[in-house]
Amino acid sequence: MSLWHHLWVDTLDFLHDPLLTIGKTDLTLLRLLGLVAMLLAVRKLAVVVRRSISRLTVDPKSDPGIYLLQRLSGYLVWFAGTFIALEYLGFELSSFAFLGGAIGVGLGFGLQNVLHNFVSGVIILFEKTVKVGDVVELQSGVTGEVVEIKLRYTHIATPDLMDILVPNSEFISARVVNWSFGEEVRRVHVPFSVAYGTDKEQVREAAVAAALRSPRTLTDPARQPDVWLVKMGDNGLEFELVVWVGNESLGHPSSTQAHYLWELETELRNRQIAIPFPQRDLHLKDARLTVALETVPPQR
Repeated sequence: MSLWHHLWVDTLDFLHDPLLTIGKTDLTLLRLLGLVAMLLAVRKLAVVVRRSISRLTVDPKSDPGIYLLQRLSGYLVWFAGTFIALEYLGFELSSFAFLGGAIGVGLGFGLQNVLHNFVSGVIILFEKTVKVGDVVELQSGVTGEVVEIKLRYTHIATPDLMDILVPNSEFISARVVNWSFGEEVRRVHVPFSVAYGTDKEQVREAAVAAALRSPRTLTDPARQPDVWLVKMGDNGLEFELVVWVGNESLGHPSSTQAHYLWELETELRNRQIAIPFPQRDLHLKDARLTVALETVPPQR
């Protein structure tokens, strides 16, 4: 026999030699290479399926139904393809029964949060309470625009362009304010205060004038800006400027608040309306001041 023939036979023997035995299944190098090749094919198939589903709409991320179908179909292709690959290559899945028990224990302990976030992501995509492009405010203090909703986390971009990955379970178990849900206009409250003794009507005129000078203020007949006296504070009268703003201001609640405060301070200063500062009145009753003089003997 030639050298090439011996080399070919030795190579086949090496590929068929069992590397590890699990139950009744012999893991050979040939089977492992075949498994890797089939998994690569499954990965390519999953990508093709997702792209085909994404063509059903212009922007899949803006359509929660298509986005959910796209995600679940990819996981389904991976699961079915891996199962078929193992069966085709002769792996007895009963030999891997212990892996199922280990995975179950892992889901019960280490992977509990992962499973919770996964189920929460499915609920969010199915109920459509939060969509891509919505401006949300979470109970944890995170505020920003929803960029992408995945099955484990949600990508939020803050007004400062900080990318925050929020676990989906926070959207289910905590309070969420969706500024873009339903109506496209919102009423915002801007608190401010003036010194005691200031004419309230002058304060109303100044605050309304500051609001009308802003291009963000809606001036519909039923949505005119207003001024509320909400509290008699320790240092002055506390008011709220109540204005209606459009959808373009909803994504920037902090900058909207700062914008109206800027206009308010300008208008109050121009009208010479004093802004209060912390002060206390000190009353002395029957006060006596005693000064004791101590004579120090001269030093010798």
